[in-house]
Amino acid sequence: MPPDPDMAAHALEAAVDELRTVQDLVRFGVSRLRGAGVFFGHGFVDARAEAAYLVQWALGLPPGSIDDFSAARVLRTERRTALELLERRAAERLPAPYLTHEAWLGQFAFYVDERVLIPRSFIADLLLERLEPWVSDPEGVRTGLDLCTGSGCLAVMMAHAFPDARIDAVDLSPDALTVARRNVDDYGLADRVALRQSDLLEGLADSIYDVIVCNPPYVNGESMATLPAEYRHEPAMALAGGEDGLDLVHRLLAGAAQHLSPDGILVVEIGHNRTQLEAAYPKVPFTWLETHAGDEFVFVLTREQLP
Repeated sequence: MPPDPDMAAHALEAAVDELRTVQDLVRFGVSRLRGAGVFFGHGFVDARAEAAYLVQWALGLPPGSIDDFSAARVLRTERRTALELLERRAAERLPAPYLTHEAWLGQFAFYVDERVLIPRSFIADLLLERLEPWVSDPEGVRTGLDLCTGSGCLAVMMAHAFPDARIDAVDLSPDALTVARRNVDDYGLADRVALRQSDLLEGLADSIYDVIVCNPPYVNGESMATLPAEYRHEPAMALAGGEDGLDLVHRLLAGAAQHLSPDGILVVEIGHNRTQLEAAYPKVPFTWLETHAGDEFVFVLTREQLP
């Protein structure tokens, strides 16, 4: 049975009347999100973390400061804003970053909306370390490529990791490139990050890069059919990787060598598809890189190692 909108409105008014402090709002948010059975996977590990973020954002508090204000009393208008945001998260199953139009990778914040995948790439961990030791001289990197750039998040992080490099940020979706343009401009990188529309490598002619990174669509067919509601708000083309999840990876491995400099490297995220990839390319010496989630999600290959 669908929820009764009158009952939901009554419950919201009661909460606005009865809750008083930041801690009250967070506690209520935890109960509401747990009760709605929302799925956590867009930067938050549980109901407490997500409720705290949404309340913090609604109240305009600095990132990470929610506990400092837990006992602070909240104006009625502020309570309503926070509770309406929590209600949308629970009722519509919209991921929190689409509600706030904000997503974080390390210390980097990006604008996001439903035209792009919510940033959550494991490659971000590696860029924060400037891809060392695979890049021995970050200042020596002159050209970089971010394939399937989406929001432009990895392209922006590449520009910071390699301060003397020009970066191409490539995506097939013009909508995604519009969002990427906003993020590139927000970071003042329009003179170093070029946005290009291309179907993977096809539109790059004879461009050569020292570093290529790619976080392609890699959800396999079986998993696409069972995605939680939150993921179904994201663009399907940014998720679906074909029956084995590796459609774009196969194409990338076939064509990347001709776009890498002699000492260039290719860094690719593939989700949970390591076993399938290694079975498909038994002679390719993949090196699996350590991220906060483990060492089975991102590989690196040099130009010479590519099939």
